[in-house]
Amino acid sequence: MSNPIIVHVPLPGREYDIVIGRHLLEDAGERLQAMFPGRRFGIVTDTEVARTHLSRLTASLDAVGIGYATIVLPDGEPTKKMVHLETAVEGLLEARLERKDLVIALGGGVIGDLAGFAAAITRRGMDFVQMPTSLLAQVDSSVGGKTGINSPHGKNLIGAFHQPRLVLADLDALDTLPPREFSAGYAEVVKYGLIDDEAYFHWLEANRREIFDGGPARAEAIARACRAKTRFVLEDEYETGVRALLNLGHTFGHALEAATGFSSRLLHGEGVSIGMVLAHGFSARLGLSPSQDTSRVKHHLEAAGLPTTLEEIPGDLPGTDFLMNAIAQDKKVVRGALTFILTRGIGQSFIEKNVDPAAVRAFLDEAAATG
Repeated sequence: MSNPIIVHVPLPGREYDIVIGRHLLEDAGERLQAMFPGRRFGIVTDTEVARTHLSRLTASLDAVGIGYATIVLPDGEPTKKMVHLETAVEGLLEARLERKDLVIALGGGVIGDLAGFAAAITRRGMDFVQMPTSLLAQVDSSVGGKTGINSPHGKNLIGAFHQPRLVLADLDALDTLPPREFSAGYAEVVKYGLIDDEAYFHWLEANRREIFDGGPARAEAIARACRAKTRFVLEDEYETGVRALLNLGHTFGHALEAATGFSSRLLHGEGVSIGMVLAHGFSARLGLSPSQDTSRVKHHLEAAGLPTTLEEIPGDLPGTDFLMNAIAQDKKVVRGALTFILTRGIGQSFIEKNVDPAAVRAFLDEAAATG
């Protein structure tokens, strides 16, 4: 791909670009020097990303004489906890990075969330740059300023809104992803079609193979997803209203992630995949949407190599009581009342408040019994 695609995020006073293309890590030094002359950088990454991509970035920084420090954390969802956040913050301080210097989040969603949160709280706020290396991070977590870590009480319950200054989505990084990781990221791509863009879902059905094979449709899918998320961020930056639609499938999915101990048994995108099928199924159970739409969503996700049922999660799951307790900790809960993203059909999602817990429990009991 010769020229990158640029998606502009025009937040007043905090605008930034999402740059989507190849060789962006190799070109990062020149870009960063031009945008942030005289600054130093703290690179936060994980062991796996450091092995595959760190040298590409550091060579570009060395080539233009940019100073930097590197903080390498363990890889995987368990890294999103307080002890590793402390390691990142202390590493930035030990490197004597100043408030006007910047943090680089080089990695997938875990690193992007944690490094962004570290930037938000170190020296009461440092700027940061997202360099997402997973599909999930490129289309979702690197865009929009939501940063944070997990708690034993639930996912992403500790964090801050802190917008990046730049997002560099290097398509070359996706070529090194294991198939399971790429599929998990694809669930977040599909989400944008299911929320309010049925035409995009149709397009994904027609172009899924090319997206997975790395053809031109891959860059277009990422760009369209980023434009969709940008639209929600501009309308509701702090998630007090319509931005909650981006959590389609996440209420169920986060509960399932908690049930598996935020482990590799269930990747985030896999939880979202199952969660989106459950959200459509629950909506159909309530008479809100046609059951054939649930089947169609399920079929598309299965074709992408994603799990769509509880029985596909390895190992034993705790019972419905555990899942209901996890759902009760969801960030959309208001005064104890459950809020779900439900749907009237593909591309017709909406926010439903005061959902009956008994109906959710009965639905989950049946889902567990039937797989």
